[in-house]
Amino acid sequence: MIFLAVLVWSGINPKDQFTWLLEASPAMIGGLLLAFTYRSFHLTPLLYLCILAHAIVLMVGGHYTYAEVPLFDGLFGAERNNYDKVGHFFQGFVPALLAREILIRKAVVNGAGWRTLFIVSVCLAFSAFYELIEWWVALAVGQNAEAFLGTQGYEWDTQSDMGLALLGALCALVLLSGMHDRQLSRLQVKPPGQQYD
Repeated sequence: MIFLAVLVWSGINPKDQFTWLLEASPAMIGGLLLAFTYRSFHLTPLLYLCILAHAIVLMVGGHYTYAEVPLFDGLFGAERNNYDKVGHFFQGFVPALLAREILIRKAVVNGAGWRTLFIVSVCLAFSAFYELIEWWVALAVGQNAEAFLGTQGYEWDTQSDMGLALLGALCALVLLSGMHDRQLSRLQVKPPGQQYD
């Protein structure tokens, strides 16, 4: 219900309709995927909550454009609106938990060290792919892509976006792995380090 309420709000008179569609579409696609897989691959409550938070970040950014979210104008004396950096942090944070849950439940990678390396690599690959998508959209629509890109003239925008995704992935793994393991055990999933059938 929260997801739908924020989605409807974000789509009412957004700053730019095309930018809203570009920014909110990943949340809508993710919401549909979660609805279709709810019975066949039910996720942990922690992961659902984090996905909801990430979707809200996307929808708020789509409503205002990332460069013009009101709360972030001049926040902490910054010359640029840094709401897009929140989005890129979540772009590492949430996929890290999603990748971790899939890897543990499907027993894809055994060993905590290898799993962590794989998770961080997946998050960085996802972040880099998103930067490529931004570039392709910019080439396709030209001047109209500025609101979607949200670079605000910052020459290191792409690199800092990827750095924040890396930071987000590491924070998720360090801060939430214990809680995630407990919730996985309630789903009758064996915790990391144990053998799978």
